Amino acid sequence: MSSKKKTEFGNREKQVTFSLNDKEYALIDAYIKKYKIENRSRWFRETIISFILRNLEQDYPTLFDENEMRR
Repeated sequence: MSSKKKTEFGNREKQVTFSLNDKEYALIDAYIKKYKIENRSRWFRETIISFILRNLEQDYPTLFDENEMRR
């Protein structure tokens, strides 16, 4: 059996690796323990993707710039 995850959005075949310093790791570890997060991988994935989607939504091109819309 393959270790690849199958989801409604397709197979998860790509891996991402990143490094943290001691303070960053301690902060994330404390957060995960405080909120009893059981699936760290899912939490990282959802947190990163929600941040990206929120920024893309804010940066979405509009017909008018922000100053013109405030008038």
